[in-house]
Parts: sequence; structure tokens; C-alpha cells
Amino acid sequence: MEQAPEYVIEMLHITKEFPGIKANDDITLQLKKGEIHALLGENGAGKSTLMSVLFGLYQPEEGVIKKDGKVVTINNPNDATALHIGMVHQHFKLVDVFTVLDNIILGAEETKFGFLQKKNARKKVQELSERYGLHVDLDAKIEDITVGMQQRVEILKMLYRDNEILIFDEPTAVLTPQEIEELMQIMKGLAKEGKSLLFISHKLNEIMEVSDRVTVLRKGKYIGTVNTSETTKEELSRMMVGRPVQLVVDKDEAKPAEPILTVEHLTVPSKVHKNNAVKDVSLTVHAGEIVCIAGIDGNGQSEFVYGLTGLEKTSGGKITLCGKDITNASIRERSLDGMSHIPEDRHKHGLVLDFTLEQNMVLQRYFEPKFQHAGFIKFGAVREYAEYLIEKFDVRSGQGPVTIARSMSGGNQQKAIVAREIDRDLPLIIAVQPTRGLDVGAIEYIHSQLVAQRDAGKAVLLVSLELDEVMSLSDRILVMYEGEIVGELDPKKTTVEELGLYMAGAKRNTGKEAAV
Repeated sequence: MEQAPEYVIEMLHITKEFPGIKANDDITLQLKKGEIHALLGENGAGKSTLMSVLFGLYQPEEGVIKKDGKVVTINNPNDATALHIGMVHQHFKLVDVFTVLDNIILGAEETKFGFLQKKNARKKVQELSERYGLHVDLDAKIEDITVGMQQRVEILKMLYRDNEILIFDEPTAVLTPQEIEELMQIMKGLAKEGKSLLFISHKLNEIMEVSDRVTVLRKGKYIGTVNTSETTKEELSRMMVGRPVQLVVDKDEAKPAEPILTVEHLTVPSKVHKNNAVKDVSLTVHAGEIVCIAGIDGNGQSEFVYGLTGLEKTSGGKITLCGKDITNASIRERSLDGMSHIPEDRHKHGLVLDFTLEQNMVLQRYFEPKFQHAGFIKFGAVREYAEYLIEKFDVRSGQGPVTIARSMSGGNQQKAIVAREIDRDLPLIIAVQPTRGLDVGAIEYIHSQLVAQRDAGKAVLLVSLELDEVMSLSDRILVMYEGEIVGELDPKKTTVEELGLYMAGAKRNTGKEAAV
């Protein structure tokens, strides 16, 4: 009897090039049946590109792909699906106005006389969700469910198509700590059922917890494959970045000075339901401190920032920046009055994706005398400035300043926004999940930049879902739950567990009650 091949998927000597860049340079990756195999690397190391080759979105210039020991050709995602390969992309591919069930069966519908037959599909999806613990309301619209639930829909989409090889591209980038824990359990359950998982990540804690083996890429090249049980986080980060990385933020005591941002009784209405998303929130951020708003996603943090930055109308309260009332100011006025904003959604609010990198670098400044004269843009000055920022912040892209923003890796898009906002040198920086989707090297750099801004006397308001980031970066922590500040904590005196209780609404301490 013929022995089953050891590897269910082999990608041998894959090379993939784009204009000005070798995204994958002679990479070999081998996946065993029933294992969780992590693919680790910096932003722009070529992880997503390699998985897109396996899923048929790109064709490699060199190399072969084998499934169960036989060479296969994957020209498009339909070929991949026929080979039982499925992929959950970093930015989900869901139709917002469709229901969960319609999204799951989209492209694999059962019809009779031209009419959709959903009964069997619903039964199959319900069985799958029971079997794998993926509980989600099949009749809810995508736009009304949380990001964590949307991810479950993506996983169910793969399982509905009977996929055996499951690719997860940065699956935890947008999840809360609780959802990440649930996803880890789901992934382990899938592997136990005999599915083979490829898991792109640069979060070392998750890789150590969930994977069996790790393959490391750096700058498009293959560095090595190790057994997770035989390695350490420090070793992996060194393989990934090429040097030792500091995994802890190095900072001195804060020296808070005068108040820069004062928010009094701010209320922001919700777009989703009749209640207010932000209810009567007051806080102050001083020069020379990092104040962090922590909380589980969807508790009003986003709307609070939208209200502060002018992206949403507030319905009550007052915002003062550097002594000036900016409650009803336009976005440009707030920007000119001293507010920098690293937004939560880099695609929607951070970049114009079809503009070049250099155009994106001057989005809020193109009208300054430095960059224009008599209404005409000084293109030389713009390019010079963009090149300076690219160099200073190590923003990597195929064609430098003229790269179209859309074509850059997510992490480098993020670095471009951070570079632009920090370099504007304004008194207040509002940083919303500034390291979402970044690797340890880039996180270390951005954390050091934010601390440097604090030490230079800037006020930093940080909004983060990453508990490690909250604990290590902030000087004061404010916890938001259901649109209210329910606690103020000192990171030096609290624990992650206590922080979690406030975030879940199980504890409250707002100073008001303490004073009563």
C-alpha cells in the first residue's frame, strides 16, 4: 500500500516579483496534515504574498506547489477551492448588507429551477457552527455584527466549502483579548479534526500558544523553520528582525505639565441604536503624559475619538485644546490648532489609497507656503519631504515616494501615517491603535516614538485594545465601558486581570463614587 505523503501542501522555491521588489525570493514552505503552522515575519516580509500565491490570487515567476505529493496549478481562487484550500483575508471579504447565511453560501449556492435553495445550506451551516463552536446569528446583517463575529463568518465560509487547508492572514489583528482566546480554541479544534492550518502572524505570544511549527521570512527570503516547543519569543524575534528586539517599553517617569486637552461632559450619539455611544465623558490630558483609553472594542472609544477629531457631531459637552474651545471647529481647524490624529481605520480615514505615498505625506499640509506658491504645489518640496520621512521612519515600499499607497503592506501604510502625524510636531497626538497589524520591530519603534513625543512635552492620548500596550506605554489608564469612563488606573499599581474586570464592566471606580 502506498504511504501517504508527509506534507499535505508543499510550496517549493517560490519566487514572486512586483515592480521594484522581490516579494518572495526562493521560499519553501511545507505543511503537515493536522498541524497549525505559523508564518512569521516583519511587515512587508512577503507573508501575505506567499499565501496569496497558494490561494491563486498571484502566479509565481518560479517554483512549484504540491498537494499530497502531486504538483498542482492554481490559477485563481476557484482552483484553490477545488483543491480544498480556503483563506480568511486580513481585510474581510464580506458583503455588508447581506445576511450571515447569504455571505457563507455566496458563490457556492444551491439552486433549483433558478431559485436559491437555502434550507439545506442553513442546516449544514448550523451543523458546522455547532461542531466547531462558531456560534453566530445566521439572519443578522454583516454590518450589524462585531468584527469577531465577522471573522467567524469567514471561517464558516471555508468550512462550508469543505476546505481542508485553512489559511488565516493576521486573524487576530482586529480582535479583543477575549475573542483572540476564543479563536485560539477554535483553531486548535480545527486542527484536532484533521484540518491543516497556515497562520500568518507577528504576535509572538499567540504563535507560542497555538502553533506546532513556525516558518520565518525576512525581507522576502526564507530564514528557517523551527518547532514551537523548542524555541523562545526572543529567538523568534531575532530571526524575524535580524537583531535582538526589546519586547518591553523603556521609559522614565512622566512629568505632566499644563493641560493640553480638556474634555467636559462629552456626549456623542450612536449611529447604530437610539442610545448615545459616548455618555457624559470628562477627561484631561496634560503635556508630557500618555493617557490611554482601554476597553473592549465597541464600547464607545471609536465614537469618542470621532467626536474629538471632528469626524462625528457631538450632541453635548465641551472640548478645549490648548485653551481654545474647539467643540464645533472643523477638522482642518482642529488640525491647525494643534491636533495630530493616527486613526483607527487606516484605509478609511488615514490614507487616500489611490494617491502616491508622497501625496499622502502632505495631506494636511499641502496648502502651507513650504509646499505651495500662488496656489500651485511645489512638487520638488513635497518629494524632498516624503523622502525625508521615508528614511527617518523606515517606510518600505517598491517605488519610494511614487508608490501608490494601496499597493503597500498594511504595516508600512501604518508607518507612513505615524511618520506624517508625529512629524507635524503638534501639542496633541491622538493615537488610535497605532500598532495594529505591526511586527515587533515596528511596534518597538512606534512605542519609542510616542515616548519621545511625551518626553518632548507633547500630550499623547492613546486608544488601544492591546492589553500589553496599554500596560507598558501609558502613564494613566482610563477604562471605557458602554460609553462611560468606569475607572482610572495606575499601570504601575494594577494588573492585567484587574484591568480586564473594569473592561468587562464588573468593576467601577471613577473617582466620583470614591468622593461620595
